[in-house]
Parts: sequence; C-alpha cells; structure tokens
Amino acid sequence: MAAQTEYYGDEEEKAPVRVAAVDALPQSEASIVPADSIAGRALLAVIAIMTFLAALTLGGVVLVRSAAGEWQSAVAREITIQLRPSDQRDIEADVQSAVTLASGTPGIASVRPYTKQESARLLEPWLGSGLVLDELPVPRLIVVRIAADEPPDLPALGKTLAEQVPGATLDDHRVWVERMRAMARSAVVVGLSVLALVLAATMLSVMFATRGAMSTNRQIIEVLFVVGAKAGFIASEFQRHFLLVGLKGGAIGGIVAMALFALVGVISDWFKGTAGESQATALFGSLSLGPEGYGAVIGLVVLVAAVTAGTSRLTVAHTLKSME
Repeated sequence: MAAQTEYYGDEEEKAPVRVAAVDALPQSEASIVPADSIAGRALLAVIAIMTFLAALTLGGVVLVRSAAGEWQSAVAREITIQLRPSDQRDIEADVQSAVTLASGTPGIASVRPYTKQESARLLEPWLGSGLVLDELPVPRLIVVRIAADEPPDLPALGKTLAEQVPGATLDDHRVWVERMRAMARSAVVVGLSVLALVLAATMLSVMFATRGAMSTNRQIIEVLFVVGAKAGFIASEFQRHFLLVGLKGGAIGGIVAMALFALVGVISDWFKGTAGESQATALFGSLSLGPEGYGAVIGLVVLVAAVTAGTSRLTVAHTLKSME
C-alpha cells in the first residue's frame, strides 16, 4: 500500500504526514504474521507429522542399538568348544578332557558340556523332530562362560585343545559379533538418513510457508520499510512466529510418539512370558525406550523447533534483500 501524503498548517509549516503508513503499522500486541490462519494450521500439522515420523525413526535406532549391544555382550561372554566324534576315540573321554582343560584356564567362569541328546535337539529347527540321529556323527558342544573381570587367553586355549584333544575346535563367535556390529551400524546409518530426509522436508515446508506469509503480508512489510524498520526486526518477527509453530508441532508429534512407545512397552508387559514376547525380546531387546530414548525424542523436538525458526529467518533475510 503506497503511503499518502497530506499537508496541514501554514505554507512554512508544511510537513508530510504519512497517514496510511501510521494506520497500517501493526500494534504492539499484534504480529506481522497472523497467528491463526489456514496456512499456519496446515504447517503445524505438517511439522507434527514430520516430528512423529522422525521420533519413530529415532526410537527405532535407539532400540536396535540397545538390542545389538545386548546381543554382542551376550555372545562375547561365551565361547563354544566343538568336538567331532571319531570311531577311533571315546567321545565321552574327549568331552571330559576338554572340560578339564577349559576349567583349569584362568579367566573361565564356568564350563557346561551338552549331552548327546541336548546336542541333537539343537538340530531340530533344521532337521525336524522325531529323527533318530544315533548313526550320524553329531558333534558334541561345550559352552564356556568367560569371566567379566579377567578374559582368558583364547588363542592359547585353542592351541592346547587342538594338541591334547584331537577333533576339538574353539569358536569365540568373533564372526557373529562383527556381523552384529555391522548390522547395528547399518541400522543407525539408515535411521539417521531417514531423520535427515524428514528434517529436509520440514525445512522445505517452512521455507514455502514463510514465502507465502511474506507474500500475503507484503504491503505491511513495505510500510515497515517506509517508516524505517530494519530487516533484522522483520526477520525476528517471522522467526519468533515460526519458532512457536515449530515448538507446538514438534511437541505434538513427540508426545504422540512417546505415548506410542509407552503403549508398546505396556502391551509387551501384558504378554510377558509368551512365545511371541520372547521372540520379540530376542530380536529387539527391551521394547521400552528408557530415559535415553525419551531424552532423544525431547531433543528432537527442540531440534525441529530450532530448524523451523532458523529456516524461516534465513528465508526472510534472503527475500528482503530482493525487495530492497
């Protein structure tokens, strides 16, 4: 809106009075950007949805990392001695010899040999039940638990077993631990990539919303320039508005996501002890986020609000340069 100039008084006292400019100025309690509009409510919903999806991704990353850590810790605490049966040797005597050697090694907490029946049952998931395995050379297994405070010299133990108990091999599960670590790293990378994409989509939404708000309120912005308002003041007004929108939308999405994780935790407690719950626990570990997970979601809400406010300020600053 162009400012209209009117003159009052004597000729020598003529002074320009920008009546339209004064009338168009926003009041101190009002904002340059309308607080309640269809576009504002739509952006609030978009930010809430984006935050909800990002919180689910972040929570999944926390659960996978926790489960992978538990898997690695459980696998690393145990090693396995495998004895292949031979017609020339007494397998039971070899099992006893291996147990004696392992028990006498410093750093070994406990040694448990599997019976022939227990070793055969380990094959049931692949071969099925009801099979007679007496004629098959089923290996015998010995599970050795490692002491947490004093790890043993596994290469020396493996060498001693190979020398004194023919057919005995030591498996420290190092291959499985490396696979678990690779899987956990891959899950974290995928989760962070999805999180970055969600934040990028949020930034684009805020950018378009900011430009739309500036286009709608272009006359007010021009009037502010006429009366001497600085670009920093205008950018601060937009930043404050979108910071509040980001906090509200992020809080809504974050609270819904935390409530969903809490509900999943409660449901898992209801089915505790069942086969399905045991499988889910074995795969994902504890289904509760814990303080670390909930803290990460709260941090995500703050990050979304900061990204929203920062994107809006940068967009306003760039647009105002083109208007000057």
